[in-house]
Amino acid sequence: QVQVVESGGGSVQSGGSLRLTCAVSGRTFAAYIMGWFRQAPGKEREFVAAISWSANHVKYLDSVKGRFTIYRDNDKNTAYLAMNSLRPVETAVYFCAVRGRVLTPAHIVASMVLDHEYDYWGQRTQFTVSS
Repeated sequence: QVQVVESGGGSVQSGGSLRLTCAVSGRTFAAYIMGWFRQAPGKEREFVAAISWSANHVKYLDSVKGRFTIYRDNDKNTAYLAMNSLRPVETAVYFCAVRGRVLTPAHIVASMVLDHEYDYWGQRTQFTVSS
């Protein structure tokens, strides 16, 4: 059984920073791709960021480029999402998702943004950005 656990949610003021953590545990499992999605109140879930095993492929939602950074520690099977200059509209529940199946390089970036390409999901973590 593979477990995905997010942490790091809470409250922050507009313009503030926060770091989310996603830890994968359980049976031997190599998280080929680790990604973050979010769902704001009344909206559909959307892709935020993802990173491949070697970090050769990294993808961001356009609106977070330059403010969010995704990185990972493969020894710890953990990914992080460092977020700066947070905005009230980014108040949401954030999900970590992991994919164990390998992709050909040509398909990695396109697949990263699709939630059905992931194998396991965390239970979510929430944070609020106040104005």
